[in-house]
Amino acid sequence: MLLRLHIRNYAIIDDLEITFDRGLNIITGETGAGKSILMGALGLVLGNRADTSVLLDGGEKCFVEATFDAGRQKAISDVLAELELDEEDILILRREIAASGKSRSFINDTPVTLQGLRQIASLLVDLHRQFDSLILGEDVFQFEVLDALAGNGPLLKKYSEAYQSFRKAEVTRKKLKEQQDAANRELDYTRFLFNELQEAAFGPNEIEILESEVNLLSNAEAIKTTLGQVVFALDDDEPSIVQQIKHLANQVSGAGTGLSELTDLSDRLHSVHIELQDIARELTRVNDRVGLDPERLQQVNDRISEGYRLLKKHQLGSTQDLLALQAALAEKLNAIENIEEELVRAEKEEAKFRTEALDIGRKLSAARQKVLKPLEKTTAELLAQVGMPNALLKATCVAGTASADGEALLSSGIDKVQFLFDANKTGRFEPLEKVASGGELSRLMLAIKAQVAQSVHLPALIFDEIDSGISGEAARQVGLLMQDLANGHQVISITHQPQIAARADTHFFVYKKETGGSIKTRMRKLDPNERVDAIARMLSGEALTDAARTTAREMVENG
Repeated sequence: MLLRLHIRNYAIIDDLEITFDRGLNIITGETGAGKSILMGALGLVLGNRADTSVLLDGGEKCFVEATFDAGRQKAISDVLAELELDEEDILILRREIAASGKSRSFINDTPVTLQGLRQIASLLVDLHRQFDSLILGEDVFQFEVLDALAGNGPLLKKYSEAYQSFRKAEVTRKKLKEQQDAANRELDYTRFLFNELQEAAFGPNEIEILESEVNLLSNAEAIKTTLGQVVFALDDDEPSIVQQIKHLANQVSGAGTGLSELTDLSDRLHSVHIELQDIARELTRVNDRVGLDPERLQQVNDRISEGYRLLKKHQLGSTQDLLALQAALAEKLNAIENIEEELVRAEKEEAKFRTEALDIGRKLSAARQKVLKPLEKTTAELLAQVGMPNALLKATCVAGTASADGEALLSSGIDKVQFLFDANKTGRFEPLEKVASGGELSRLMLAIKAQVAQSVHLPALIFDEIDSGISGEAARQVGLLMQDLANGHQVISITHQPQIAARADTHFFVYKKETGGSIKTRMRKLDPNERVDAIARMLSGEALTDAARTTAREMVENG
């Protein structure tokens, strides 16, 4: 419900504050007094585009603020949560246009984007001006009408959950299929690389170990010669170093009787003798192990060459790097096999959710089909009441184009819906935007809203001159429809028809007033007597007569 509208520095409005009531709020006034300007200002807080041309005083900012009683509606709560705003019953939407042209938007004094403002505003206000009702031709609105009349709310929720699950599973399946296709294109080469490394069968640090061995094998002859010379000098020569040390040790031992220092030195020489003997034996063993094996040398060189080839091919530096690559290729091959298993699972899950969504979609379709004829019949009756006796609505709801997988699944179900219109019983039904005028569309919108109002929650309904082109009984019927709508919803309407104004719960009057040498728009709520006079002027013009006043009073009392 729109509680208050505050406008400052917009067009010919310097500062205007209006408090609206529940029920049917009617706005009347002189032509050119600024009634439509009010709607333009309200459009700013609904997210319409604006520039500095709307500023009354080019040196000051334009300010439009609308206060709503939002209640606790899930749709509004969800958007507030998305915008990271606290949920509150009272929402204040504000739009400011600076003298520089910069626009700022606020919800409860918190800055938001213009898109965020639009999201919330669309749930709070339903504004209909001539040709704004072209929304009638949009399939989203048409589905909303059918589902509201069919009471499809719970079923739609179930369908939405199943549909989202299906789409998620479909995306997963497509991604896995793309991965599988890409992997299969590389599969043969990946397997070749892996098999090559697996056949090479290098062990940990093998290349580095073989490099040490080939160094030994390549220098075996020089090593044996050197070792043989050393062993010969130590133990085989006449006299050998070992024998000489032993002889010297014995001499020092015999000469040192009674001298402790010589005894110690003798012991040390004996120790050197023993150590040299041990060294000679170890050198002999090493010399025996070093063999001149050309065949082994060739084998090692061949093995190292294979290792070097693989290292160069893969631009790696060590045996460990080759083993890590082999493990990575094995993992990749295993992943390709796993993708196939995951793909099978994803296909089954997609099929399951598709079947579930189709089942619910068929139920939705059946429920929609049941309300098509009643909608057409009631709409024709209401249009006849509001001055369009020859107008007919044709509502169709058919299954969407089937895909290769079967019936098409859409976000709204399995159907495609279309409202067609024939304004003069020609038998030729055409899309609404091609055959209906602005006034006809507005009255058609009113007729449809009157039917769905009892089924769903509607935001504040605002009609700007919906009565264009009608008068008399048709205008009275429009007033009755608005009055019915206002029993459960707030309705605000700008009108030129006394028959509609007479149905008001609250009547506002828009007028011009000269202030400071310039004309400004003003608006005030009328008391009962002022209201009678305003309707009387609508009946008779500015020359207010007693007869017109009497008729106006009767219209108000009967309203």
